[in-house]
Amino acid sequence: MTTSIYPDIAHATARVPAWVAIDLGALRRNMARLHVHAGVPLVAMVKADAYGLGMLPIVRALGATFAPDQPASGALWALGIATLDEARQLRAARCTARILCFVPLLPSELAEAHALHVRPALHRASDIVAWAAAGGGPWHLSVDTGMSRAGARWDAMVSIAAPFAEVMAAHPPEGMFTHFHSADIATAAVAEQAQRFVAVRNALATLLPSNLLTHTDNSAALTRHHGLPGALARPGLALYGAGTVAEHALENVVHVRARIVDTRVVLAGESVSYHATWTAAATRRIATVPVGYADGYRFAFSNRGEVLIAGRRCPVVGRVTMDMTMIDVTDVPCEVGDVVTLLGNDGDAQLSLDEIAGHSGLLPYELLVGLKLRLPRLYFGEV
Repeated sequence: MTTSIYPDIAHATARVPAWVAIDLGALRRNMARLHVHAGVPLVAMVKADAYGLGMLPIVRALGATFAPDQPASGALWALGIATLDEARQLRAARCTARILCFVPLLPSELAEAHALHVRPALHRASDIVAWAAAGGGPWHLSVDTGMSRAGARWDAMVSIAAPFAEVMAAHPPEGMFTHFHSADIATAAVAEQAQRFVAVRNALATLLPSNLLTHTDNSAALTRHHGLPGALARPGLALYGAGTVAEHALENVVHVRARIVDTRVVLAGESVSYHATWTAAATRRIATVPVGYADGYRFAFSNRGEVLIAGRRCPVVGRVTMDMTMIDVTDVPCEVGDVVTLLGNDGDAQLSLDEIAGHSGLLPYELLVGLKLRLPRLYFGEV
C-alpha cells in the first residue's frame, strides 16, 4: 500500500503518525479565482492564525510583501486580522503589507495600532478622535446593517448627529464596510443589508472622500451573491476551499492524514470504544489511527464520520477518543503504516471541509481552527 499521498513531503511524513498537509499551490489558485470573480482587489482574512493553518506561511503564499521594495500582489490589497497580537507577529516577521483589524480596539490599544501601521475599524466619535490623537492614519468606518455585533447602527448614521458629522469631516475614513449575517443562506437578507449600507453612504456623501474604499462581500456573499459592488472584497473561508458553491471550482487546501497504527478483528456482538456505542453485527476488521479530539478531529464524528483509504470510503465506528479513532476497514485491504485521509483528497476521491462539517453538525470554521491543537503542519506546493 502507498504510505504517503504526496511524494514531495514523503520525507517529512515518514516518521510522523499524523499531520495536517497544507497545499499552498491550491491556496494561490483559489485566491486567483476569487480575484477574477470579484473583479476587485482582496482583503485576505488571515485572523486566528490563518484559520489555524499558520499565518506566516499562508500570507507569504498569498503574496504579502515582506520588504519595502517587494512588488505587491495584484490580487492582494491587505490582510484582515482580529487582534493586535496578530499584527505584532506579522510586523515582527517584517511583513510590510497593509493590515486591517476588523474587531473594535480598546482606546488604550490605538497608539500601538498606529505604531504597527494597522488600519483600525472605528465607529465611535470618541475613538476617531483618539485615533487622530495617537497619530492617526487610514481607518475604516464600521457600519452595522443588521449583524448587531459591532459598528455604528445604520439608521443612526442615516440621520447622523452634528457632533459625529464634525468628527467625520475632520478625520474622514479611508474605507467603509459592513458584514452580512446570512449570505450563506438568505438572499433577501443580503439585499436588505446592502440597501441599508447604500443608504448610509448616500447620507454621508458630503463627509466621505471621493475615493472611499467600500467593502461588504465576505466569502459567502462573494461566491453566492456578489451582491454589492465595492472597491474591495474580503474572502476568508473560501480561500481555504470551503463554504462556497461548486461553480467556482475552489480546491481543498487542507488535508488531514494519519497512519494506521493497529488493526484487529472484532467478532459479532463485540463493541468498539467507550460506552460500547457501536457493536459489530458480524465479524469486522477494525483499524486504529492516532488522531482524536485532542488533534481537532471532533467527538462529533463518532459513529458518523468517514475517512478515505486508497481512495475508498470507510466509516468511523465507536466514539472518537482523545488520541485515537477507529475505522471499519473490512472491505478495504490495508495494514499498519498505511495512510488514512480524514479530510482532503486521496486521488480522485475527496472529503471536503464542507462535507465533514455536515457530518459533525459543526461549522467549517470550527473544524479548521481546531486543527492547530497538536498535529504538525506540513506545507507543500510552494513556489
